[in-house]
Formats: sequence, C-alpha cells, structure tokens
Amino acid sequence: MNREGMHRDGDYRWVIEPTGDMRVPAVLYADEVLLDDMDDKVRWQLCNVASLPGIVGAAYAMPDAHWGYGFPIGGVAAFDAEAGGVVSAGGVGFDISCGVRTLVSACTRDEIAGVQAALAHELARAIPAGVGSTGRLRLSDREMDAMLTGGARWAVAQGYGSSDDLAHIEEFGCITGADPDALSQRARDRQRDEMGTLGSGNHYLEVQCIAEVFDRAAAAAFGLEQGRVVVSIHCGSRGLGHQVGTDYLRDMVIAAPSHGLQLPDRELACAPIRSSLGQRYLGAMRAAMNCALANRQILTHLCRESFRRILPGFDGHLLYDVSHNICKEEMHDVNGTKRRLHVHRKGATRAFGPAHGAVPEAMRDHGQPVLIGGSMGTASYVLAGAATGEALSWSSACHGAGRSMSRHQATKQWHGRTVVDELAARGILIRSPSLRGVAEEAPGAYKSVDRVVDVAERAGLARKVARLEPLICVKG
Repeated sequence: MNREGMHRDGDYRWVIEPTGDMRVPAVLYADEVLLDDMDDKVRWQLCNVASLPGIVGAAYAMPDAHWGYGFPIGGVAAFDAEAGGVVSAGGVGFDISCGVRTLVSACTRDEIAGVQAALAHELARAIPAGVGSTGRLRLSDREMDAMLTGGARWAVAQGYGSSDDLAHIEEFGCITGADPDALSQRARDRQRDEMGTLGSGNHYLEVQCIAEVFDRAAAAAFGLEQGRVVVSIHCGSRGLGHQVGTDYLRDMVIAAPSHGLQLPDRELACAPIRSSLGQRYLGAMRAAMNCALANRQILTHLCRESFRRILPGFDGHLLYDVSHNICKEEMHDVNGTKRRLHVHRKGATRAFGPAHGAVPEAMRDHGQPVLIGGSMGTASYVLAGAATGEALSWSSACHGAGRSMSRHQATKQWHGRTVVDELAARGILIRSPSLRGVAEEAPGAYKSVDRVVDVAERAGLARKVARLEPLICVKG
C-alpha cells in the first residue's frame, strides 16, 4: 500500500489525517508486512468511508482488510443518527450477518482420528453445500415471516437445537426491529428452500482440534481444553441477504440526490438513518440477520445429528455465535459521553470487552468470545474482546485471514484436486461438491491468519485464547 500522507501512531496503527472531503481520519491496524500486502484500493475505500455524513471518530480497517464493495472488507465505521448519520448497504455487504458459531465437545482428537473418514462422509451427506443448494425445509409465507422475526429462537421452537443455545448467541438469538414487509418478493423466494444450507464461497463447517491454549482462565470460562474437538460453522443469510443488499443498493443510489448525498463511490450507496429508506433498509437487514441466525441454528442441529450417528455420545454445546457483516445500534463512549451509534462492521467481528452486559454471564469477566476463521487447511482462533477495544475500533476485531488474491487468480494458480490431496496428506479431509470452489479457497490465496491475529492482539483489539487446527472441512 502506498504510505504517502500516512503516519504511524504506535507499532500497529497507521493514520491518514482528513483531507479533501474526509470528515474524520482513516485508521488501519497492521504491521508493515500486512500493510504492504493491502491493495491501494483499501486505502481509497477507507478514505471514502471517512467522508460519509455523520461518521464519528474514524473509519477503521482491521488487520485482515482487503478491498470489497464500497467499504473495504475488514472495515468498521460508526454513525450518529442525531448528527445526520447514514446507513450504508455497502457498509454491511451482500452476505448479511455472515458469521461464525463454534460448538465445544468432550471428544478428543484421538477419538475423531478413528472415525475421521466416516464422519467426513456423514457430515458432507447431511449438510447441504454449494451454489444453489437446498435444505430439508420449504417455508410458507407465514413460516417465512416467523423465521424473519424470530431468528434462532424460531429455529429452536421448530426443534432445531435447545433453548440453552440461545444464551450463547448475540442478542440471545433474535434481532429486534426486523421488518419482513421491507423485503422484496424476490428476496423471500430465494430463501424459501435454502434454510439449513452452507452455500458456497468461503462458507464451511469445520471439525477442529484445540491445539494450543494461550489464556488459561478465559479458556476455562469458555469451556476450551487443549486436545478437545470443536466444530465451527461459517455462513450467513444465503440468497435472501444477497437480494436485500442488491435491492437496497439500487434504491439508495437512486435516492441519494433527493437526500442531498454526493457519493464518492456509487458502491457506497447509503441513506440517512432517520429517512424512510434508511429505516426500511434497517428493517430488512435485521430480518436478514435473523435469517442467518436461524440458518446457523438449523445447521447446528444437523451437525449434532451427524456426529451422533458416528459418535453416539457427542454433546457439542454452543460456545458462541457472532456475526461479522452487520450494522448494529450500540452505546459507545465518545469523548466521555455515551452516544447511540449505528456501527457498521463489514468483515469485522464485534469484540466487547470484560464486564460488558451483552456478554454471557459465565464469560463476562473475560470478554466476548471472538471467533476467527482461518483459510481452508490453516488454523482458526478463539479470541476474547479486550477492554481497550472500544476506544480503538468501537469494540471490533478482525474476522479471518483476509484474501491476498482474488478467486479468479487462485484458480489460475491451484487445482482443486491437488489442494484436496495435499491437505489429505496432512491429515485434513476436505469434502466439497466443487473442486473449483476448493481452488478458489486454497490456503495460499489468503493472508497468514497467525500474523493477522497476532497483530490484532498486539494492537489491543482482542486477546488470544486458543488456536484451533482443522481435521475435517465441509465447504461449498
């Protein structure tokens, strides 16, 4: 990345002071290696975000940042509705409420090793994955409305999982303020057959082993023990969320002049939070968030069923579920005053610190679990939100390794079958309906997740709790 006009503020914080239309600084968290690996478009997009009305503090980029649609992926920005702040569909993204949930089991790595191939086959058979994949459910209009307003609570009421799960999901499994009437018929139709499916791209279900524990007290509170097996599920709101993004980006671009908005980039389409369009988008986005929470809850149930067919004693209790493509209303300290802000996190994870009331009580002394997915075949991490995070990034951290090359570039460099065979030789079984999809997600197409997480910790965004190594990956 071009460092012209950028100054260093500490070892892992880089600042671009406001110039031109920028209202606030742009701040990037990275070491020199990660900064050099970021495309110049990340800088350009972040400065554009810093020019939006009502932005508070700064526009932030996490250590895994790379360019995206409108906002950089790994971008964080907060807006004050009382100061004319906006909500941006490009600042949330198309895969609304894409996130990670992790289940913790009492199984050991040795137990999995004895049934690894059979378990991989059973998970791949039971978990629908890939482009256009459909699930067991077909929702009526009435059932669709109930799902869109009920989220994971609706899924539990349908028999998918238990009420114990809800205490370990952000907002206890249901986002208030959802408005199913704000969704187009096309969005509803796209989701009718897709509940309980992984989808494609970088979505996955991965069986992992806790390879290393860094913070023993936090790990004990989270139920993590070295050598034990966990399962992480990474997916979002599928076709419904994508259609919500498509519909409202178009409407926001068209309506921008009537709101007096001059967009530095049409991909940054937005609307004033207090406008009817802004409120309709928030209602539709919250409905999509509930869709994602319900989807991950159904997948959790399917995962548990699959495990129990191979290992009848499998428990798999939920550690946490947190989204990373969202806009959430949150109270934050701004220069000593609490203000209600609309915090956009696009490819960034909420990371509330110790004592925050939104963190499950059993974990509250240590901060919110922050679930960081690696690239296929590499480590993942469990972090804990840090007390310093609010002042640094509105309590936000990275969400994964972050791409270092496009999917198209990856398919030119790797063949899917070769990737599958190389990972199998390392003891990692990949199951996917698409070898092209495997090539697109080859480990070498991503940054080093170890470096990204190390920078996040050293910068004060979150603390490392445990490192997870993959055993089985089911992906689209």
